[in-house]
Amino acid sequence: MVARESERPHQYGECTSLFHGLAEATTESRRARIRDDLITAYLPVAEHIARKFRNRGQSEDDLEQVARMGLIKAIDRFDPNRSTDFMSFAVPTITGEVRRYFRDTAWAIRVPHRLKESHAAISSCVEQLAQRLGRAPRPSEIASELHVAVDEVYAGLQVGFAYHTDSLDNTTDDDNRGLAGRFGRMDRQFDLVKNCEVLSPALARLPDREAAIVRMRFFDDMTQTQIAWRLGISQMHVSRLLVFSLKMLRESIAAQPT
Repeated sequence: MVARESERPHQYGECTSLFHGLAEATTESRRARIRDDLITAYLPVAEHIARKFRNRGQSEDDLEQVARMGLIKAIDRFDPNRSTDFMSFAVPTITGEVRRYFRDTAWAIRVPHRLKESHAAISSCVEQLAQRLGRAPRPSEIASELHVAVDEVYAGLQVGFAYHTDSLDNTTDDDNRGLAGRFGRMDRQFDLVKNCEVLSPALARLPDREAAIVRMRFFDDMTQTQIAWRLGISQMHVSRLLVFSLKMLRESIAAQPT
């Protein structure tokens, strides 16, 4: 696709005759050679347009490839007999190809077509207003320019976050833990709360003294000797009551619906 240096046009104005030559070519080899010369001549245009879409979550190589495909489509569709200004035809054709790429394939999350179109229109409007105002435009200014509601502008801007998602392994300059390391961890007491919820109805079926012994042993972490001293009974009696109570609890929990 690279043209010979001697045949490569140096000014876009010189390309007009090449378009006529492309339209009038009688052999495939001559047509292919002229077409390659035109692609080579206008490649900087495609690359310039691709650079305007940088920092939106896609690699620059992919964007340049899409822009070049748009350039090829523009060259193949351009009719020099209807217009001599190829640039006014090529720029929107290439830009449209890149925007379709974002709209159709570059979204990490499924987004309704209407919001994709809205986001593309808002992005274009933001660039134009920023050049005109010399600052980032406000949502109300974008809405006024596009003749839409401000809520629609907010929705379209929010859609931009759906271009790509961040990996949980990503790290920041001041934090090597990654995103996953910044999330809350499971509370170690969660299982205890869950067990208490399961035990509550079973404990309610025990006699008061047996239920109190279970709570002191397993919830208050008291020894059998401490329990015996508090209740005024022997440690052996506490042990027998615990064995009996645990058996009753197991049977009660097993009978609960799952």
